[in-house]
Amino acid sequence: VQLVESGGGLVQAGGSLRLSCAVSGSTFSINAMGWYRQAPGKRGELVASIRSGVATTDYADSVKGRFTITRDNAKNTMYLQMNSLKPEDTALYYCSAVSLPGPRNYWGQGTQVTVSS
Repeated sequence: VQLVESGGGLVQAGGSLRLSCAVSGSTFSINAMGWYRQAPGKRGELVASIRSGVATTDYADSVKGRFTITRDNAKNTMYLQMNSLKPEDTALYYCSAVSLPGPRNYWGQGTQVTVSS
């Protein structure tokens, strides 16, 4: 499984960005996907996740109501729509996938999101 993120950038507080994660390889084996973020000096955080099949989603409290995770199976792409961005959302955002059996974890290279105040 290969993951490639895109869509990061610099945005003012209150703005929006949409991150994309293109998935290739053994996509049929993926059980769940998610977005993690890592800010300097802070612990990594699972921002949002989505399960295959029923597409159950889950969000960190810090982003509930502002971020939306979706998956387009036809395009093999996962998205993270981020609205009402705050400076504390500034981080390197990683796409991740868990495949079965294993489980095995896969990671993208990360895309930087910077929110200015």
